[in-house]
Amino acid sequence: MVMATTASTAAHMSVVSVTLEVADLPAARRFYSAFGVDTYVRLRASEAHSTGFRGFTLALTVSGPATVDSFVGAAVEAGATVLKPATKSLWGYGGVVQAPDGTIWKIATPAKRDTGPATREIDEVVLLIGVEDVKATREFYVGRGLTVAKSFGGKYAEFAPGQHSPVKLALYKRRALAKDLGVPVEGTGSHRIVLGGTADGFTDLDGFAWEATESLAPTPS
Repeated sequence: MVMATTASTAAHMSVVSVTLEVADLPAARRFYSAFGVDTYVRLRASEAHSTGFRGFTLALTVSGPATVDSFVGAAVEAGATVLKPATKSLWGYGGVVQAPDGTIWKIATPAKRDTGPATREIDEVVLLIGVEDVKATREFYVGRGLTVAKSFGGKYAEFAPGQHSPVKLALYKRRALAKDLGVPVEGTGSHRIVLGGTADGFTDLDGFAWEATESLAPTPS
């Protein structure tokens, strides 16, 4: 059920944390520490039923191809599965991996050549959620107080991050997102992800859950 919000609450809405629900909490902690993204996500034990595509991906933007390879390599060494090997494309260089807990991660760079050695630095983290109707969901979030930073009709929308937000929120058509990640679009059950926001808790049009939180940064897992 979508919960109503007051105008004053909506005016201060922002994303302040991302929580992944995992079946094996100690194993997930080890993986995300080795992967190098443990400061960007929280972890919580959950046995919620989930099958197939969970409807979202977390995307890392980094400085160059060598850094993409470094993150992909670290993920695979820690137990991830490669869904799309890192390769060059028209827009840059990137690959897709799936963590042992089922979360899909995309690591990419707009650069096609390295201008320096590989690093473990992340320039940006984007939570890209797959939705049935980008325009309707965009307006839903605008009504909750988020500000649109980029919008391409009914195909894609991106929101401006809050001052203390570690992750930027963006919307993409669910079918197009699944195709981009190299997975079947079918999926049922829990998304296995919960967003922490500065407004009251609610559930969006595609079933993504938000919880109210006063914390301004994710806690170490």
